[in-house]
Amino acid sequence: MDITLNSGGCCMTKGGCQCHSNKKLGVFDWLIDLPETLNETDFVEVQFKNTRKGYFLNSTKIPLEKGDIVAVESSPGHDIGEVTLQGRLVLLQMTKNNIHPDRFEIRRVYRKAREVDIEKYNESKAREQQTMIKARQIADSLKLNMKIGDVEFQGDGNKAIFYYIADERVDFRQLIKVFAETFRIRIEMKQIGARQEAGRIGGIGPCGRELCCSGWMTNFNSVSTTAARVQDISLNPQKLAGQCGKLKCCMNFELDTYQDAQKDFPSKDISLETVDNTYYHFKTDVFKGILSYSTSKEFGANIVSIDVNRAKEVIALNKQGKRPDSLELKVTTAKALVVDYNNVVGQDSLTRFDSSKKAPAKNNKNQGNRKEGIARPVQNTSSNPPKLIKRNDQNNQPK
Repeated sequence: MDITLNSGGCCMTKGGCQCHSNKKLGVFDWLIDLPETLNETDFVEVQFKNTRKGYFLNSTKIPLEKGDIVAVESSPGHDIGEVTLQGRLVLLQMTKNNIHPDRFEIRRVYRKAREVDIEKYNESKAREQQTMIKARQIADSLKLNMKIGDVEFQGDGNKAIFYYIADERVDFRQLIKVFAETFRIRIEMKQIGARQEAGRIGGIGPCGRELCCSGWMTNFNSVSTTAARVQDISLNPQKLAGQCGKLKCCMNFELDTYQDAQKDFPSKDISLETVDNTYYHFKTDVFKGILSYSTSKEFGANIVSIDVNRAKEVIALNKQGKRPDSLELKVTTAKALVVDYNNVVGQDSLTRFDSSKKAPAKNNKNQGNRKEGIARPVQNTSSNPPKLIKRNDQNNQPK
């Protein structure tokens, strides 16, 4: 998408409007309702293509708003980016990313981007796809074990960053010379990992949502198969691998919760002894607190499911040299396996329509009198005194 000049900046609705919500790694400005925080610092956050961001000093006090396209200092020349944060939140983001002005040189904001700057930037950006294809062909002709993942041109078109992936060290000195002669620009090589490449390219994950690495993740921690074992996830490489070919980052999201929940569980290496068999751990249901044991180590055979307390009781008996008749309790087995959820939010029962309700009996005082044939008064519509009549149930005719 080509960049166009922003005339009005971001919308300033209450609660924070993200004018860069269509871009990756956007930050929600939760201080937008406090205008006084915008003047606390002259540092601004500027976002470039994909996941590249930078922090610059507005030394000339240019009136800027979120969403403004600005020209910032670069080496060499200038670059074009979009202002994404201002005020106190910029200082918090700089502290989070370990960027301290006293130890790092903070470059300046030159000006708001002009029409000429935007046109030159769009021309340079249009060359990125063809440049990446040509760069891959050159790297393949030099027989270098590397992959050019993305190319990003600087705003003035004098420099290009080539993002590459390599499993081992690559000597690309000859490659840079060929690139400089072919593209006539300044070359910068930057190595990234498979997860960073997926974050720059983007995509939709198997969950149906945007990839976390391209949507909000900034730090990529290592993921191991231990996370899958702790959560009892099938060790299927096709299901555990993401689009980058590595293990899915989302396996680390709930790992700590599972580890805390399993602290009260007995070890999986402990086998349970009964009078008839020896049972080995087969599966754990963390949510229900149920352990499943099998008489075979390799596959599920004669599987018995018991709760955590029962497993601890059997382990304690085995330590004393005793063996119960069976793992299951004789009386409370069925009740022990039924785990009910407490109604803590006031929800109605899902089975409230299953039971039929009896219609309330009508308040008819004369119903019993009719069955027993008891005399009842008849409403008097004349001036004569009321008479008592007796109802005959056989022919329903009064006598």
